[in-house]
Amino acid sequence: MSEPLDVRCSAASLADAEPMGGTAPTEREWLFVEHAGSWGRQAVAESRLPEEVRDHLAAWPGRVQLVRRHGREPAPGAGVRVFTASLGPTPVVRSGVLDRVEDVLVLGDADLTPYDGPLWLVCTNGRRDRCCAEVGRPVTAALVARWPDATWETTHLGGHRFSGTLLALPSGLTLGRLDPETAVRACEEVAAGRVPTSVTRGRAGLDGASQVAELHLRSTYGATDVSVLGRDGDRVLVLADGERWDVTVTESRGEPRAQSCADLKLKAAPVYAVSSAGRA
Repeated sequence: MSEPLDVRCSAASLADAEPMGGTAPTEREWLFVEHAGSWGRQAVAESRLPEEVRDHLAAWPGRVQLVRRHGREPAPGAGVRVFTASLGPTPVVRSGVLDRVEDVLVLGDADLTPYDGPLWLVCTNGRRDRCCAEVGRPVTAALVARWPDATWETTHLGGHRFSGTLLALPSGLTLGRLDPETAVRACEEVAAGRVPTSVTRGRAGLDGASQVAELHLRSTYGATDVSVLGRDGDRVLVLADGERWDVTVTESRGEPRAQSCADLKLKAAPVYAVSSAGRA
């Protein structure tokens, strides 16, 4: 019997030069809950959180992520940190500390205050995909050395074949193919209000075509102040440096490939291409 292939999906994706553009998560509403326990493949469902908490998080109307500090347990009595993020033209991040995790069942606006600093949320869920742990944890360590309070490990962000990958808040920029050195440089760019297009998968909260339209105007035309106004089929209307642009983005299916180290079944992912871009 032949031995199973020792596949690393991130290395295979990089070798094939698979495009990253348009692969950021599309959800706009996010909830992050601190949980330092072990994370299973289905992180919330397989966690050791109380059953009523797991059920509540499963029904939450948005995307739920678990987070934990890198390399250390919470201090006794420190409480449970939570963040919410509403992504869009004016993203809002709020934070609070709960006495115990069961308090998430009654979490309300009064429990949260605006959070104005950066957050670097690095996917390190090795049970979901080993690339996330093998690549993501060294990335997290490098960011912790530079931003100890802003850096968190998090559960599955999608696109493990683009590990190391992280979600930057409040911008929603989702970065990929990071190593410890490029992660620090990229986050410095994001913290300064810039977009490191060479390692950006897209902006979370936008659909894939809109993510690609924004990246195209930034990388091809040097636009710096870019916001998506709307989409009609293949046409994405974008405001870039005060001018309206009409960007046509087509979507097709890419070559079937293994999407994860843990799942060798070949699947075709969406691939986006800009066919035209002009001032509207």
